[in-house]
Amino acid sequence: MSDEFVKGFGVLTTAGLFWFIVSAWFNTESFGGTQLIAPNPDDVGLYADVLIAIKDVAFWFAILGALTFWVVIPAARESRRAYEERRQNAE
Repeated sequence: MSDEFVKGFGVLTTAGLFWFIVSAWFNTESFGGTQLIAPNPDDVGLYADVLIAIKDVAFWFAILGALTFWVVIPAARESRRAYEERRQNAE
């Protein structure tokens, strides 16, 4: 179980750090204003548009990746274990 936690934490921190850095570059209007969640800038060029698209993917990868390792995989293993125990007890 600890290896799933570490994998989920690694996904969360790596993708979250990438999202944080790109959001700080493109979505911080001013120090006193909206930071990290301001609207995306318009007409910044092809490379910046690609980076902004990857930023959105990294955000969802961080959330869904961590939930996969912390909830989905352990729940699937536990349900498989319970199913095997139930099947052995039925025989």
